Amino acid sequence: MEYTVQKLGKLAGVSTRTLRYYDEIEILRPARINSSGYRIYGEKEVDRLQQILFYRELGVSLVSIKEIVTAPSFNAANALIEHREKLLEKRNQLDTLIANVDKTIAITGGIIKMSDKEKFEGFKKNMIVENEKKYGSEIREKYGKETIEKSNAKLMSMTKQQYDEVTMLEDKVKSTLAEAFKNGDPASVIAQEAADLHKKWLSYYWSGYTKETHAGLAQMYVDDERFTAYYDKEQPGIAAFLRDAVFIYTGINGL
Repeated sequence: MEYTVQKLGKLAGVSTRTLRYYDEIEILRPARINSSGYRIYGEKEVDRLQQILFYRELGVSLVSIKEIVTAPSFNAANALIEHREKLLEKRNQLDTLIANVDKTIAITGGIIKMSDKEKFEGFKKNMIVENEKKYGSEIREKYGKETIEKSNAKLMSMTKQQYDEVTMLEDKVKSTLAEAFKNGDPASVIAQEAADLHKKWLSYYWSGYTKETHAGLAQMYVDDERFTAYYDKEQPGIAAFLRDAVFIYTGINGL
């Protein structure tokens, strides 16, 4: 069966403007242009659009999606299996979050009481859900599913005391980094102290530290505008400064 832009947009629940944009960036080209100048899409294009929308739902950028679906090694069947696994993960995360919200509603209404430990456990679960929502696709692609699952497990096993320690450590990383940034030398003693504190902070969340992982994360702070905005909020350029300090600290010149 063939579809015009309007019909395909209605079928998929996307705007015709979106489909035209996908054509412009060459992520979804029509099968042909008919004699009247209309874009015509076939079964192959419908399948491609389904893949694109799956990845968009998972928060993957269009640039990354284009690289994935246009790669010679791309396998639609395997991609669907992967989508299913990620959707199940997302459903489990949402179920956990809903259960915690329901419990909080019950507490607010005076129906039940939640201990500090239960509140903290719910907080950690919410943190994982939010991190997955914001960065899940990128960090899983960069570090692998197993690494991220281990990191999430380590966070869930963290005690309140450990969480307080890592929170104070994070504040110390920021203050030390801000002081080091003033002299502009990522190789200075205080900048290297900031890199070492950052390593200690990272070790609270990652099950195994490596120089490559540390350097890779620092590079992500620069490559991903969301991380850059977080670090550069008070002092523009500090994300790149931290990256340079970590590169020197780990002995890795670049990735």
